[in-house]
Amino acid sequence: MQIGKYNIHSIKTGTFALDGGAMFSIVPKTIWSRKIEADDKNRIVMEMRALLICGEGRNILVDTGIGDKFSKKHSEIYKIDQSNANTELSLKKHGLAARDITDVILTHLHFDHAGGATRMVGGELIPAFPNANYHIQKAHLSLAKNPTDKDIGSFRKENFEPLESSGRLKVVEGEFEIFPNIFLLIYNGHTTGQQIVNIADGKDTVVYCADLVPTASHIPTHYIMSYDLYPLTAIEEKKQFLTRAAKEGWALFFEHDPCIEAVKIVETDKGFAIKEKIVL
Repeated sequence: MQIGKYNIHSIKTGTFALDGGAMFSIVPKTIWSRKIEADDKNRIVMEMRALLICGEGRNILVDTGIGDKFSKKHSEIYKIDQSNANTELSLKKHGLAARDITDVILTHLHFDHAGGATRMVGGELIPAFPNANYHIQKAHLSLAKNPTDKDIGSFRKENFEPLESSGRLKVVEGEFEIFPNIFLLIYNGHTTGQQIVNIADGKDTVVYCADLVPTASHIPTHYIMSYDLYPLTAIEEKKQFLTRAAKEGWALFFEHDPCIEAVKIVETDKGFAIKEKIVL
């Protein structure tokens, strides 16, 4: 897909699995399981899609997936599978390698979004994209360094401390146009300072939903996650976000949906619904 001077591509970094009940919070399994099938451990398999934005002299990656630093034990717990897709292979399809990425926008620092930001080489943790600047919200970085008891398991210092020590981590603050026609929108319900990436040229818009709307099955406003720090805030933010998306015809790109890459939505008398599916 092309928006303005940018070519936009979906980058598969692998799949992982989380407990289905946690992913749908108060929604009963008898309902959510109609949309996404669970395994014998009640886990649902999800994609980890990054977004590649090429143009204006930049190759920008939004989020990095889970990376390859997990132990065998934790890989089994989270059912991590990178046998069919990983960042290196996905970038190669577009004629790029890690060294060609100029910028990485991290929506937030949970391990399934930022784990691929660093890698282990010769016993040393280094930035996985050596020539890139990594962009993160100030408020979120502060939380990652001092997480609550609820989300302490979501943050791993090895995913961001090497970025700081290398001088590659660029701390930003608030909503603004980070690059021409690329905007950061802030939503705090899932985690403080989650930055959603909006690419718009006045005609078309693609929005990387991250964990504001992790899958197409989460489009109903009350379909939130137990991982959300502030559930009521998450619901209200989704209402505002989806209302604008439907009105302005945004293409919503899902980081975690196992089957659907992107959609446009419509608002009906029963809530929000998929209008059409889109493949970038």
